[in-house]
Amino acid sequence: MASYEGSVQRLIDELGRLPGIGPKSAQRIAFHVLKLSKEDAHRLADVIVEVKAKVIWCKRCFNIAETELCSYCSDERRDNHVVCVVEEPRDIVAIERTAEYRGRYHVLQGAISPIEGIGPEQLRVRELIGRISAEGITEVIVATNPNIEGEATAMYLANLLKPAGLTVSRIASGLPVGGDLEYADEVTLGRAMSGRREI
Repeated sequence: MASYEGSVQRLIDELGRLPGIGPKSAQRIAFHVLKLSKEDAHRLADVIVEVKAKVIWCKRCFNIAETELCSYCSDERRDNHVVCVVEEPRDIVAIERTAEYRGRYHVLQGAISPIEGIGPEQLRVRELIGRISAEGITEVIVATNPNIEGEATAMYLANLLKPAGLTVSRIASGLPVGGDLEYADEVTLGRAMSGRREI
């Protein structure tokens, strides 16, 4: 199979390792980068290096942060007694766009997926349990994606948390099954948040 000159092929190969980027997309992005001015290319490279140097996991909720606590954990106006559990940091941004929720968050950093070898031990479940009594949490809203992995994770968390006397709710329907929170529009996601039900 034919390939491009050294550094161009290496760029295509690296771009192709990104999720959702196939060989054709990697090639298209690589040629776009080649057309960028030197300043624009350096700015892109600098931002990638900066993000790897500065961004850490929030020590409380495991969202992305540049300080010990993310902006949601350090906001004193938020309700400390309610925690919304999501799979990834990008899900927080989707929920915040609805302006329907003012509590805290907890990022699992994934979902239960036996096929991929991901069980509760690989997720931030233990840290969630530790937060319950330490922070006086009374309600946990499970906002995992409405797909097989998200539903399995929601049921696991409900079975784990309900015996502790917590209110455990699941975001309501309105989101398409098999979809991802980050692609939902604000109205649909807002209705799902306000219409959540106990599980």
